[in-house]
Amino acid sequence: MTMSHDHPQLSDHPEAPYLALLARGAPAEAYDRPALLARADGARPEALARLDAAKRLALRVRADLEGRRRREAELSALFETAHDLAGLRDLDAVLRAIVQRARSLLGTEVAYLSLNDPTAGDTYMRVTEGSVAARFQQLRLGMGEGLGGLVAQTARPYVTASYFDDERFQHTSTIDSGVRDEGLVAILGVPLMLGSTVIGVLFAADRHPRVFAREEIALLGSFAAHAAVAIDTANLLAETRSALAELEKANETIRNHSAVLERASEVHDRLTELVLRGGGVREVADAVSEVLDGTVEFADADSAQAAVLQLSGSDGHALRHGADWLAGVSAGGELLGALVLHGQPGLDPVDRRTLERAAMVTSLLLLARRSAGEAEQRVRGELLDDLLDAPGRDPRLLRERAARLRADLEAPHVVLAARIDGPDAGSAARRTAEGRRIGSAAAYLATTRHGLASTRDGGTVLLLPLGPGDTPAEVARGVAKQLGTALREPVTVGASAVVAAPAVTPPAIATAYAEARRCLEALRLLGRSGEGAAAQDLGFLGLLLADTRDIAGFVERTIGAVVAYDRRRGTDLVRTLDAYFANGMSPARTKEHLHVHVNTVAQRIERIGRLLGPDWQCPARALEIQLALRLHVAAPAMTP
Repeated sequence: MTMSHDHPQLSDHPEAPYLALLARGAPAEAYDRPALLARADGARPEALARLDAAKRLALRVRADLEGRRRREAELSALFETAHDLAGLRDLDAVLRAIVQRARSLLGTEVAYLSLNDPTAGDTYMRVTEGSVAARFQQLRLGMGEGLGGLVAQTARPYVTASYFDDERFQHTSTIDSGVRDEGLVAILGVPLMLGSTVIGVLFAADRHPRVFAREEIALLGSFAAHAAVAIDTANLLAETRSALAELEKANETIRNHSAVLERASEVHDRLTELVLRGGGVREVADAVSEVLDGTVEFADADSAQAAVLQLSGSDGHALRHGADWLAGVSAGGELLGALVLHGQPGLDPVDRRTLERAAMVTSLLLLARRSAGEAEQRVRGELLDDLLDAPGRDPRLLRERAARLRADLEAPHVVLAARIDGPDAGSAARRTAEGRRIGSAAAYLATTRHGLASTRDGGTVLLLPLGPGDTPAEVARGVAKQLGTALREPVTVGASAVVAAPAVTPPAIATAYAEARRCLEALRLLGRSGEGAAAQDLGFLGLLLADTRDIAGFVERTIGAVVAYDRRRGTDLVRTLDAYFANGMSPARTKEHLHVHVNTVAQRIERIGRLLGPDWQCPARALEIQLALRLHVAAPAMTP
């Protein structure tokens, strides 16, 4: 039996079994089986030779196919890497993908990537894949140390089949310990290049001896090129983001600065408008409150905030005080007060300057108001001085001057004399100082009441209009209270009788002032300092002090109720009252004098008591009542 008879297809087609092996992608060792089977069947040598030739050809085809598949996988991996780079968002994720693909395609147990640190002058581990040793993952290699240091220094790939037996690079205890912990033997390293600069190294390593093919070195180099591009792209993106952030920050600064300048310009315009239209301090504070988004108020010179500024010597600059900001309102070295900003603990320099500018405008307004006030006070004082000292002036001119001051000298007025009554009131220096203080307060009061005021005789004199239903006594008490509150000291005020029309009878002003001064002195002599009163409040003493000798008024105020009762009822209470005092206030002697029953006297006395009040028999009241009775009898034409 011949081979050709038993295996006709073998002699005719020796490559057939190998094509089947190629078709199913059999492993290399499977290609020995057809020859072994043929030899076992006793195939002739020429048949075996043909099988051997077909095997070699099939293995070459197989190797070529494997190479193509490997290149396809490499190209696919490189394409995926390029795709990752195109959508780069996270550098670490891209580098990890590169290292993972390098390890997979080269079939190594470990792959890792290190980057150079220009500041420290060495290279450090950035990404590892397949590593199990912590010390290895934290290695830092000096330039020229270990295989990686040599690659980083020379910018050339290096490969070793047995790391610890290779003397081409410098071994150090730190690096060798890390490599030993990881168990690495064969290592391939290729440089990461940006232009001509090495920025790191990409490694592939096995824990057993291995010879890396040229294609593997080239493939790892391709991955290294991609890694370098990824790092460069990430750096460019970081720089771009940083530049954009800086640009946005600059734009924000410009916007903020523009907004601040616009706000400052708005404040300037509003403050200018306020000054031009004669606005007040409150309006300035309101305008600044709105612009600075806080609450601004004006504090007087004697406030605690002004005291802080006085002690700090801030020299016109805004000062932080607790949660508030203070800006001094001053002129000519005199602190007039302070602007206090609440609710804005943090102020930028422009806003502080805005607060300081508002304080400056406030000082100008206060100075203007003070100057205008002083001028008006001076004019009011001069007019009142002319009424007192030169009563013969033309009444028409006096009326015109008064009209410019919004004072109506055709209306009823009262003249008041006022003086501070504190300790050491007789001291000349004190009286001069007190005269200035009370004069200033009285001038302000006169301005608000459309009257006149002037400093005189150590005190002040006021000419104030009487409102409907007002009496000189009521006005005197009100002025004493207002001036005392303003000066925080007792102020005594004496009032004259009503001056019907000062412009018509200017001489009446001087007469009324003299009467007011006598009333003032009477109050002080009676121990009633700090009070206000008119002559009518002082009973018969007021009658003696008053130049008008208002007998009818005195009688009316004292016994007018009894006189009126007699007139209405036809009774005889006035005569009974006179007899009662004439008989020593004895009812028994009074009934003898009047020839009536004692019960009648008692009834009349009880009626008189109800008309005059319960204190009518006390010594002071009794004296005034008796004087009024005498005047009523002696001058009936002048009495009710």
